[in-house]
Amino acid sequence: MNDKKLRLALVGKDVSKSISHKIHAFILREWGFVCEYEAISVPQTEFDSAMRRLIGDFDGFNVTIPYKRDVMGYLDEITGDAFDCGAVNTVVTSSMTGYNTDGVGFLLMLRVAGVEVKGKKVLILGGGGSGRSSASALKKAGAEVFVYQRRREKLLELCGQLGVTPIDDPEVGGYDILVNCTGVGMHDTEGLSPVSKKAFEGVEYCVDLIYEPAESEFLRLAKSQGKKTLNGASMLFYQAYFADCLYIGRRSSDEEAKTLYQKFLQMK
Repeated sequence: MNDKKLRLALVGKDVSKSISHKIHAFILREWGFVCEYEAISVPQTEFDSAMRRLIGDFDGFNVTIPYKRDVMGYLDEITGDAFDCGAVNTVVTSSMTGYNTDGVGFLLMLRVAGVEVKGKKVLILGGGGSGRSSASALKKAGAEVFVYQRRREKLLELCGQLGVTPIDDPEVGGYDILVNCTGVGMHDTEGLSPVSKKAFEGVEYCVDLIYEPAESEFLRLAKSQGKKTLNGASMLFYQAYFADCLYIGRRSSDEEAKTLYQKFLQMK
């Protein structure tokens, strides 16, 4: 790797609308680096060949839906939050190590928005990589965490691993915070919500990790019920910031991350 140049990528089933390339290029440029960043959309049948290319041609890469668990089988080491939650979103190819920056990015997003999670009942919708990392981070932050996903066998496995509570019906309400980690509401499911209005009863804050569209149907429904809402735009930036720190061996700082995000918003 050139000391001041990195070749990075994002791999997922459909990353056609991702703005990750803009975020990583901006952050690394602020630090004096040149970043070439490629978005790679691949179906499951082509994931193995995509991984061989990523490992051979890139300094590091990010992983999104639905490959945050699949990528683990290709790595020599899985560490930190990635080990704890069983999902990888960042790979440093020089050491073939997998990390997860979703959890720290998620919690920073909530702190900046003034969302208090300690002691709160939080329902996570979706048990994929983002759901796992969010549930793990929230539990560590002192929340009482509940998770719903349609496949009960997978749900029970996830909750057993993370030490959180499975639920069978996400529509009963009564939670303080509701978090959509399903991906329902973007791409070919845009305009759909994973839950109906009933689910928002008693809820104070609704968070959707989707950032495109800026207001998903889930958030629109929540807002119509008078709930406070938050999309995943700042989390996307923060998890990228923490990933870039890993790529170049830089010590991370919440204050630096917030300052860079504000500067990024002003440039858009």
